Amino acid sequence: MIQNILDFFRNLPAKQCVDCGKPIEEQHECYGNKCDHCMGVSDI
Repeated sequence: MIQNILDFFRNLPAKQCVDCGKPIEEQHECYGNKCDHCMGVSDI
């Protein structure tokens, strides 16, 4: 069965930080695998 591509992307699980395991708030151009806290970002 072929799945609608939009449904595929909507159903992907949230990306998790490799250090602490918390969900990462992603942006479309971001390929990082750590959350802002673990990267030491204090103010965006």
